[in-house]
Amino acid sequence: MDDISHYKLRDETPENIARAIYVVNRHAKTAPNPKYLYYLKKKALQKLIDEGKATKKGLHYSKNPKLSKQQSDVLVSAGNYYFHMPPTKEDFQNLPHLGSLNNSYRNPKTNLSLSKAKNLLEYYIGMDKANRPLSSPKRFHRHTYQKPVFKRLGERYD
Repeated sequence: MDDISHYKLRDETPENIARAIYVVNRHAKTAPNPKYLYYLKKKALQKLIDEGKATKKGLHYSKNPKLSKQQSDVLVSAGNYYFHMPPTKEDFQNLPHLGSLNNSYRNPKTNLSLSKAKNLLEYYIGMDKANRPLSSPKRFHRHTYQKPVFKRLGERYD
């Protein structure tokens, strides 16, 4: 089932949730405001881990560390997909460090729209419609036109 059309309990398989996380994560990397997409990814991955449907495999050195300092991310396996998420203090104590990221592995491609992926993840993590943010922030505000004020030479604009 490549395309998720109805959001029922049978669609909440770990594979479908992982597919939706993959789509949301892929769009978040190029979104102008990715915070909400990363929030959905984090909450869904955490719920899969808590339910025992995903596992933390180990730590990887981050591909894009902040402030050029060495940083690690947790590698999470969900369905046929692998994801990275920020580590907790316990992760550093309990998980093996796997070294640098292996660039030869790629997650499987999927045919799922961003809106369907977001809807499935929102439904899965139990987010009600009242708490959902607007689909996209308003980037362009329309200003009402004001005629320019012309003063004679030497007059002040007070």
